[in-house]
Amino acid sequence: MTQNEYETMDVVLVGAGIMSATLAVLLKELDPGIKLEVVELMASGAIESSNPWNNAGTGHAALCELNYTPEAADGSIDIKKSVTINAQFEESKQFWAYLVNKGAIGSPRSFINPVPHMSMVRGNEGIAFLKKRFDALTQHHAFSSMEYTEDRATIAKWAPLLIPGRDPSEPLAMTRAEGGTDVNFGAVTQKMLDYLGRQAEAKVTCNQKVTDLNRDGDGWRVTIKDTQTGANRQIKTKFVFLGAGGAALPLLQLSGIPESKGFGGFPVSGQWLRCDNPEVVKQHQAKVYSQAAVGSPPMSVPHLDTRVVDGKTSLLFGPYAGFSTKFLRHGSFLDLPLSVRPNNIGPMLAVARDNFDLTRYLIKEVMQSEEQRLETLRGFYPEARAEDWRLEMAGQRVQIIKKDPKNGGILQFGTELVAAADGSIAALLGASPGASVTVSIMLDLLNRCFPERVKSEQWRSKLDEIFPAMGKVLASDPERYREVQARSDALLQLAPLEQPVNA
Repeated sequence: MTQNEYETMDVVLVGAGIMSATLAVLLKELDPGIKLEVVELMASGAIESSNPWNNAGTGHAALCELNYTPEAADGSIDIKKSVTINAQFEESKQFWAYLVNKGAIGSPRSFINPVPHMSMVRGNEGIAFLKKRFDALTQHHAFSSMEYTEDRATIAKWAPLLIPGRDPSEPLAMTRAEGGTDVNFGAVTQKMLDYLGRQAEAKVTCNQKVTDLNRDGDGWRVTIKDTQTGANRQIKTKFVFLGAGGAALPLLQLSGIPESKGFGGFPVSGQWLRCDNPEVVKQHQAKVYSQAAVGSPPMSVPHLDTRVVDGKTSLLFGPYAGFSTKFLRHGSFLDLPLSVRPNNIGPMLAVARDNFDLTRYLIKEVMQSEEQRLETLRGFYPEARAEDWRLEMAGQRVQIIKKDPKNGGILQFGTELVAAADGSIAALLGASPGASVTVSIMLDLLNRCFPERVKSEQWRSKLDEIFPAMGKVLASDPERYREVQARSDALLQLAPLEQPVNA
């Protein structure tokens, strides 16, 4: 191919993680004739944030995450975010159930397993908050089966590792939601990529680095370098999706679209304590979340998790945060300084000015000794033995920095979809609960970037087939919620249905 030659595609997706895999499969289901390519920098897909050891694998359904239910100044509990996230995770389950039902991604137990979700608090103030949270959540149909206890014997039954060795006078409370899950996002990503590879006019190519993005009429010309051969190629495409985790920000900046102006990134690394001792692992079948320490950011919420990866069960505890200037675990230390632009330096400096507590927290985390990390674990599991646990690196996350008219810039925890006004390019920035609500984010992208296609009879009919009920219906209609959830759970082998599931 000469310099002036190029390939043509309808869609190019950058990054072969859960985001791109989900969008690519959705597009091929909606339009089997669409021509698309997923390009990945690494040697295979799901290497970065989607890798099962780079995240907690919590199917975020807002069952146990206390930071999703903030307490207002008047003492009331706001459950809106929890309701939204719960409905979004049910959308993800519907999509996976659809793919399982058509035989596209194999057995669901290879990527999703039932694991109860629990919240544990210590101290009278924590108990008061958890009780109010429980009372507020259980008024909504999505959380009506949640259980609450302050009884130590019950807590010991729910989570046997948490009570032995603990001060008997320490006030404790816990909630339990039996419908929680553990998700191997790397496995489901790879299954979707494999499925894509079997489709006509769809391909996944690895060892591919996007080096340039240029407007070309109403589309884009994407320049790609093969990192093994050094060869360059160009693709002319109608739509580009930047789903490359932390690398999405520099790629978005490369595009030069006005909507990219003002965005910056704050990278945060993570570490876990991991236990593979089967005698310990078998005693804890749950994901137990607690409260972040006073003054600590949401990313610091400690949790002791059951993880099921490739059929083997382990425990993870953490996360322990760190700091690196890399935007990807396999990235460059120059990622952060090279992301600074005249249009985002103001917001970035404002965030630096206003987040000294976060800086102190990260320094403290980095300086922790092995014994200090174990002491944090023993706040959950008092009899934890050092020999049963080892420290492992987790994934790299890039939190969003964006302009703010009041403060100059704010640090935003969560995810944000940034799209060009003409819908020809979009990027996903940010972190948790991203993977769990990927499907909802991609549905939002379809509405923003393919509005006319979404309104078409072909796409509308297929979306109705894949998603018997969308998020707003799930959040507001108890009967429909229970019906759709039961069907998804049966197809995903999370719970039995009384009636056989129709194909």
